[in-house]
Amino acid sequence: MKVATPNVDQSQPVKAPLRPLDIVSRAWSWLFLLLLVLFFSIFGQGFLNVYNFQTIGADMALVLIMALGQTFVIISGGIDLSQGFVMGMASVTAALVMSNMGSRAPLFVVVLAGAAVGLGIGLIPGLINGVIIARLRVPSFIVTLGMYGIARGVGFILSGGQPVSINTNGVGQIGNGYLLYLLPDGRVSFFQLPSNLQGVRPSQIVQLLPFPLIFLVVVVLICAWLLWQTRFGRHTYAVGGSEEASRRAGIPVVRHTILIYVLSAFMASLAGVLYTLRFSNGAADVGDPLLLTSIAAVIIGGASLLGGEGTIIGTLIGALIIAIIQNGLIFLGINPFWQFIAVGAVIILAVLVDQAKKQLV
Repeated sequence: MKVATPNVDQSQPVKAPLRPLDIVSRAWSWLFLLLLVLFFSIFGQGFLNVYNFQTIGADMALVLIMALGQTFVIISGGIDLSQGFVMGMASVTAALVMSNMGSRAPLFVVVLAGAAVGLGIGLIPGLINGVIIARLRVPSFIVTLGMYGIARGVGFILSGGQPVSINTNGVGQIGNGYLLYLLPDGRVSFFQLPSNLQGVRPSQIVQLLPFPLIFLVVVVLICAWLLWQTRFGRHTYAVGGSEEASRRAGIPVVRHTILIYVLSAFMASLAGVLYTLRFSNGAADVGDPLLLTSIAAVIIGGASLLGGEGTIIGTLIGALIIAIIQNGLIFLGINPFWQFIAVGAVIILAVLVDQAKKQLV
């Protein structure tokens, strides 16, 4: 007597249900971010409000923009240690152009000229990095470390070792303004406050959507599209996974690697120009303390230093975790030097989670 067997499609593998440990390992950064917000909301008086979260978003703009460029480099299997001083060099150059033009040209011409020159000069180190790494096969760590010193020297030479101030009226407003101003009489003002504000205290004005935050959202969306929806993004993952296999598949590895380092330098220069607009000056060493923080954001977000892994959303979460730790410790009145210890501990935690995740697979 034959026993009837169910008709099972053997060509389709049966997926095992996700275990709780699998879920935690995959979403640990989201869970950790949520725990941080809850912790500082409970113990940090004033932490949980719109103004503070706007401040967090605006303050992390510089780090996240650098980290977005670093994400492409790390996914491709490299690293860019020159970003910090490329940012400073671009900042100094943009500030010099704006300060020299002064009031002799309209504000938007001054800003556009400074931004164009700052971004343009920042592309040069990225091009040199990419050519040496891709064509001469020199490790990215060595090349970008050398460019770290070169960009540092150029930045200090251009600035004379001092911050370059910009006295042009309105530059600071571009970097520190808000899209919306809600006035106590019910009026809504866009981009700038109206001149007739007699009897209105600053505390009565509701300021929403700072320009750096809006700019950051646009940059994140563009980078996400570039990595997820374009051939450039697919090639970046492929090169990071296996350079030899990518070459055999017809991917122009040399050209693509050069473009990745140019993109990284462009993002660092973009952060430098944004710094100049926010603080109305340029400084050669402004990006140095942000370099390791930007790399930390990428690693915390789940990217692998071996290449082939990483996402824009992960980098965004990593940058948010760092920014919330830094901001929350201030609300708790803790010595700011503890920020370095806390961020370092989170980096180690991220690596441990990554190792545990690989063992679960």
